[in-house]
Amino acid sequence: MVRETLASSSSSSPSGSPSTSINPPPPEDAWINTYQKLIPRWQSTTPSHQSAIPIAISRVNQIDAARLDIEMSAMLKEQLVKIFSLMKPGMLFQYEPELDAFLEFLIWRFSIWVDKPTPGNGLMNLRYRDERAIEMRGKVRTGLEGPGLTVAQKILYCIATVGGQYFWARLQSFSAFRRWGDSEQRSLARWIWLLIQHVEGIYKAASFSNLLLFLYTGRYRSLIERALRARLVYGSPNMNRAVSFEYMNRQLVWNEFSEMLLLLLPLLNSSSIKNFLRPFSKDKSSNSATDETLCPICQAIPTLPFLAIPCQHRFCYYCLQTRCSAAPSFQCPRCGELVAAMQRHGGSAST
Repeated sequence: MVRETLASSSSSSPSGSPSTSINPPPPEDAWINTYQKLIPRWQSTTPSHQSAIPIAISRVNQIDAARLDIEMSAMLKEQLVKIFSLMKPGMLFQYEPELDAFLEFLIWRFSIWVDKPTPGNGLMNLRYRDERAIEMRGKVRTGLEGPGLTVAQKILYCIATVGGQYFWARLQSFSAFRRWGDSEQRSLARWIWLLIQHVEGIYKAASFSNLLLFLYTGRYRSLIERALRARLVYGSPNMNRAVSFEYMNRQLVWNEFSEMLLLLLPLLNSSSIKNFLRPFSKDKSSNSATDETLCPICQAIPTLPFLAIPCQHRFCYYCLQTRCSAAPSFQCPRCGELVAAMQRHGGSAST
């Protein structure tokens, strides 16, 4: 009886109505409200997981790749010019801008247009990546992932590099041939020439600013790449550069050594050096008869023999005249006497 009384009291309220202590079910759109409340938190935490891995591309690689592309274009141009070597001289010079544009178009057609690196980029393990589509989703491994250039980017790259360089070269050659800079101050040609100079100055200033940004950030080595958002990244993360600098280092050392010799040799006195090295030479069998027939300066048979006074040794006219003009106190290399005048062999005296 007690248990039944407790059960009846717990199942009914004092007023006789059913109990309402059990929570009612949530509304049907409750999950939608909860999802909208959590969207801001999810967006604030998602970029930290989906952001691209910061990578550093070697600036030396990128600059070397551009230099290698220029050298490759020069080699192709040299081979193409040899084809027209038997034609009229100077005929190919007037079509040089067209030739350069044709070679640049060929390099672009068989490299960038078909999603392949240029020769320089291939040697430096580089490729172009569309930096606008770099918001990677999902798994990120090395930070080098990303799609290549789009069709629009490829076409704009061709127009800017091939077409832009050709148009600018033709415009400069045409303005120089027409002498727009020498026209009157108020003429249209003079105004266009000044406009060309201003545009060129602005482009050079922008290129210099882009170079400073490139050296600081390591991105976009040219204005065209920065405008198109075409960034150079490594094609393979585990591949080294395939260029050896041993030949270039030897060439640089030899160039510096040759320039030093060209600078120092005119300052040296060749006759004094020969006289200093003559005792150490292997040929010591020079008798007086053979020495008298040779010029003491050039050690050759004189073409215009002159006798020096007072030593009476026979010299070449040009050798002796040059030495006396350069040094008034010229001494004979054989006897060491001061040569004050010279006399033609068998003729009259001369200064």
